[in-house]
Amino acid sequence: MSMTFILVLGLAAIGYTLACAMGAAPWLTFTATFGDLFVPNAGMITQIVVTVILASLFFFMPSAGRIMSLERSHRNFRITMEDVARAYHTCHTADRAGVFTMSSEFDAVRERLSYLRDHPDLDSLEPQILELAAQMSQQSRELADIYNDEKVARAKTFLRQRQEEAERQQTLIVEAHHALRDIRKWSQQVELEESVVASQLSQLEEQLEATLPALGYTLGKQSADILPLPQKPAAE
Repeated sequence: MSMTFILVLGLAAIGYTLACAMGAAPWLTFTATFGDLFVPNAGMITQIVVTVILASLFFFMPSAGRIMSLERSHRNFRITMEDVARAYHTCHTADRAGVFTMSSEFDAVRERLSYLRDHPDLDSLEPQILELAAQMSQQSRELADIYNDEKVARAKTFLRQRQEEAERQQTLIVEAHHALRDIRKWSQQVELEESVVASQLSQLEEQLEATLPALGYTLGKQSADILPLPQKPAAE
């Protein structure tokens, strides 16, 4: 709050002094004497001196801010779960990739701690956080071995192949549906044509039955043969 107040006050003093220099605002005026010496324009001189002092404080604010930030970080240091989770994730990812080879508990923790200390993304974390993350990673090494990158890659490949096979089966089913629809449509068309042919044959048979008696023939129902009709005796 103090630095913010100094910044606002300094900017206001600089702006007002510049406005006075351009004639847009009145200078600070008051009379001052030093013993028998009368100081003319004492107000303007005082205003300019105070403005220069406030402006010079701006050069010390960046270094003062860095010092305050460093003091605050040391004073309020505490192990946050976000930092621990970030370090543990980095160590666990490396463990799944097969980076660590030590089997004993002490050597495994030391190997993980060394890896975390040399990691470029974790150089700002405290040693306590890195040590805690290394211990957590050592405790979960069995989980890292079960879900290591090679096994996960094989599982993904197997699932990808199953998905491709399912997609191929789905494509075949769609093609079968199309073929079935075409066959059903074709069957309906054939049945319709057969019905038309049967109707035409029935009409032809009816016409033939109506025409043959006039010619002296008849159409047998059982054998569908044309039989001659008996001739009428000739008149004497």
